[in-house]
Amino acid sequence: MRHVIVIGAGQAGSSCVAKLRNGGFDGEVTLIGAEPVPPYQRPPLSKAYLMGEMALERLYLRPEAFYQDNQITLRTDAEVTAIDLSSKSLRLGTETLHYDDLVLTTGSVPRKLPASIGGGLDGVFVVRDLADVDAMAPRFQARKKILIVGGGYIGLEAASVAAKLGLEVTLVEMADRILQRVAAPQTSDYFRALHRSHGVNILEGVGLDRLIGEGTVRGARLSDGTELEVDFVIAGVGIMPATALADAAGLDIENGIKVDAMGRTSAPHVWAAGDCTSFPYHDGRIRLESVPNAIDQAEVVAENIMGAGKAYISKPWFWSDQYDVKLQIAGLNTGYTEVVSRIGDGQTASFWYYRDGGLLAVDAMNDPRAYMIGKRLIEAGKSADPAIVADATADLKPLLQA
Repeated sequence: MRHVIVIGAGQAGSSCVAKLRNGGFDGEVTLIGAEPVPPYQRPPLSKAYLMGEMALERLYLRPEAFYQDNQITLRTDAEVTAIDLSSKSLRLGTETLHYDDLVLTTGSVPRKLPASIGGGLDGVFVVRDLADVDAMAPRFQARKKILIVGGGYIGLEAASVAAKLGLEVTLVEMADRILQRVAAPQTSDYFRALHRSHGVNILEGVGLDRLIGEGTVRGARLSDGTELEVDFVIAGVGIMPATALADAAGLDIENGIKVDAMGRTSAPHVWAAGDCTSFPYHDGRIRLESVPNAIDQAEVVAENIMGAGKAYISKPWFWSDQYDVKLQIAGLNTGYTEVVSRIGDGQTASFWYYRDGGLLAVDAMNDPRAYMIGKRLIEAGKSADPAIVADATADLKPLLQA
């Protein structure tokens, strides 16, 4: 009987095995995860779950019974230590498992602060998995002093939760502005103002020199010489694709596990999907760190294991929740030359990215209509008249028929 093994029990891994069964695959299916719990949602970890608004069971992507009911062998708290491509096998503890098709959905790992600057002190956290959030949650107490290192979306989301819970929040960003790597200055300005209105102390163009403490972090010295008293620290300084297992097996790595449009790696019968992969996109290759990409790419891989011969065509979109603001992003803004602002009432706004007159992406804050119209335009390869976009009183819907 044909055996498909999926390594990595996150969003992509869970989506892959579900699609195999929903698509009629009748062979063996094994899903292996390093964590001791079934596959779960990660986005609510640093928001609803951390705030105590979501129970653990509600995090689960599917009920625990789903896997048994669908004859999916779920191996939790299990680590694959090696893959042998020649024998189509892998090492799981003292066991050797054989596969006919192998899918790597190993996700990503957070960058940590170097031990040389105090990153190894107790009270220094990253936000990536359930254990991370469970470890830091008891420290989220009113009037505690938290330092957040990194002004990307992870850092800003953590800052919003901390501020809502009454902590004293300082966020430092070494670049000139928050969100510099991923967004236009207009979006940075919007979120800087939002956080400062909630009491967050945002310091830009300032790095972390070192953390201070004996065993446990008690303070921080910044690159401008400022010293802060802190109770704990969250590092939101980016993530890296989890490629160690694939690299050791001899698979091609290029900003992630290199796959073709079908999701195939450089080795026969080995596939990959999700955060850990780089894949063809337009005239180059990209790696996307998003839930929609993890789901869609993993489902295409499952279909191709069953013989579909289907290319994965990415339609990038993302989101972030901060305070009462929902940011929705459609498209990729890489290479933009112009940004058109559409400012509504209150906290409603959207920023539209153009290159040579063509619409690339939209950042929409509390404006689902602008997001949806922008997304449909981008996916259809259409643009939008900047003058109409800039007029907050103009109806955007006719742009879809233009």
